[in-house]
Amino acid sequence: MGDKDILAGRTIAILATDGVEEVELTEPVAALQKAGARTVLVSPHNGEIQAMQADVNPTRCYHVDTPVGQADAAKFDGLVLPGGTTSPDHLRMDAEAVRFVREFVQAHKPIAAICHGPWTLIDADGVRGHTMTSWPSLRADLTNAGAHWVDQDVVTDGTLVTSRNPHDLKAFCPAIVALFAAAPHHAGQ
Repeated sequence: MGDKDILAGRTIAILATDGVEEVELTEPVAALQKAGARTVLVSPHNGEIQAMQADVNPTRCYHVDTPVGQADAAKFDGLVLPGGTTSPDHLRMDAEAVRFVREFVQAHKPIAAICHGPWTLIDADGVRGHTMTSWPSLRADLTNAGAHWVDQDVVTDGTLVTSRNPHDLKAFCPAIVALFAAAPHHAGQ
């Protein structure tokens, strides 16, 4: 099994909604699929979500595979939380989205979050005691929720990988592939 198959047989959930930062959705998905993973876009609503560039410029729409109300973390090997400001802000206010993320936290399954993605992790009680990074404006939020915030391109702490912004994707994508590859494969078990 080569690098292109390192995640063969694994299924990774991507939790996002309207306003997701497009490259923070598409580049991790491409890296995971290249490594052999199956990715599933989970969102609070059916149909499509509108991606954005820099929060204000609409880009493409992406098909939702599973509504979050029907999603179960037990069916996934890991979770990616892309950023942008709008998507994570809506997700942390959605009880089903928070429940879904909390299931990963409680099961100690790997989670990757970039930019504003950690907002939802705060509401899912998933940051306390972790060293993390994020978009700089989340520093106080993460610190107040019990995380140790650092300004680095990528931080791996246990089952959690975080990055700051789209410029960090070159470090984030290989780190999430490594995180998911190192974790026990137990989706659907």
